[in-house]
Amino acid sequence: MEAVFDYRSKSVVFSVGIIVSLLVAYLTASFGILIPILGLIIGIVLVFLIIIFQNPFYGLTAALIYCFCFVFVARELGDSFPFGYVVELLYVAVMLAAICKARKEDWKRIQNDLFLLFSLWFLISVLELFNPSGASFDGWLSEIRTSGFDSFILILIGFLVFKNVKHLDVFLLVIIFCSLLATLIGMKQLHLGLSSGERGFLEANPTHMIWSQLRVFSFYRDAGQFGASQACFVVICGTLAFGPFKLWKRILFLILSLFFIYGMLISGTRGAFFALVPGIFLAVLLFKNLKMMLSGTVFLVLFVAVLKFTYIGSGFSYIHRLRSALDPTDPSLNLRFLNQQMLGDYIRDFPLGAGLGVMGYAGGKYNSNMFLSTIAPDSYWVKVWGMYGIVGFTLWFCMMTYILGKCCGIVWNIKDDKLRVKLIALTASFFGVFVCSYGNEVINALPTSIVTYLSLVLIYMGPKFDNEIKLKK
Repeated sequence: MEAVFDYRSKSVVFSVGIIVSLLVAYLTASFGILIPILGLIIGIVLVFLIIIFQNPFYGLTAALIYCFCFVFVARELGDSFPFGYVVELLYVAVMLAAICKARKEDWKRIQNDLFLLFSLWFLISVLELFNPSGASFDGWLSEIRTSGFDSFILILIGFLVFKNVKHLDVFLLVIIFCSLLATLIGMKQLHLGLSSGERGFLEANPTHMIWSQLRVFSFYRDAGQFGASQACFVVICGTLAFGPFKLWKRILFLILSLFFIYGMLISGTRGAFFALVPGIFLAVLLFKNLKMMLSGTVFLVLFVAVLKFTYIGSGFSYIHRLRSALDPTDPSLNLRFLNQQMLGDYIRDFPLGAGLGVMGYAGGKYNSNMFLSTIAPDSYWVKVWGMYGIVGFTLWFCMMTYILGKCCGIVWNIKDDKLRVKLIALTASFFGVFVCSYGNEVINALPTSIVTYLSLVLIYMGPKFDNEIKLKK
């Protein structure tokens, strides 16, 4: 009976295959090669969906890698396809897969203040649609993706998908590898030249040439994003280099840190300084080692002093530009202060802000008739202030500082040494991203945003991981 059933099943599959092949052949003859290409794409998408619905972690990993690379793909292939919106499609697909696979104990993991706070922020972002300032719906729709939706859905996905220390290790491996790839592409841009897509980007963004020197942007949206991200990975790998790992791993992390320092410098991004120093400072404190705290503090003080009070390295244009981050008379810095003063004078009458999408790219594209669209935010803190008002900014700032404090408390109490160092690296990186976002739009831009929010989830799951490690010993 089973043999008959197997024979019939094979016959059905064979028949369907013949019918589909004939149909594709007919459509190709009628409409051209677009049909088989479309069929191939649909087939790949279906296979991908089957895989992630079997194991959502694979889907989340794929989304993480895509968030690093999609700007590069879009830059080389052009803007004919909305590569950016694929990010949200991936998020939604992984979320649905995670919900379908979730068990009762998985849902318990989202019962915490991190998910509650970002759910509240997402709700506030939705309500900004009704802001009486008159901002357009298209601007709100464009901005809510990075300002409210992405953080909410990533926190939800993270708690449903991440389940053990192995997931933490894979996450670290993927983000470090992708960042190293970004460094190598940046070195290629500087030393070997630009591709056609990169040349087109440079022509459209002439500020990426300073003193006839390229500000390297790798496959990020701009040099500011690249430099800040590289600084955060200096913090991550530098922290891991001092962990209780095998000697070859510690040497490897140290070498990676040097690569990322170089990547940070060739970006020509002054804001990276404010991701690097705060991140290292917090990592040193969280080690709970008096000798390391003293030596780390001395190192940071000397590093800042050399940049501030000497001219060492100024012959290297990128170090000279980094040094300008500490110059209070820098014209660019004073222009930002002037913009903030103009924003403060205007937004005083809008305690709830002027609505999402009134500043930055969305402001210029969808709300060009509004005054705030003419003010360059140059900072995510300033952007939140303009969109959500002083009330929303205060809430966001208090929320982020509370989460930072909670993460520090979690890491401080982790008993397993290896796990604690890994979580110290992620916590210090988050702090660097948060501080650096005062100078640039960092925390709301890919891939930094997905790395940051998934890092928060893994830090919050630290006590669970710690208990599992303890039970295995």
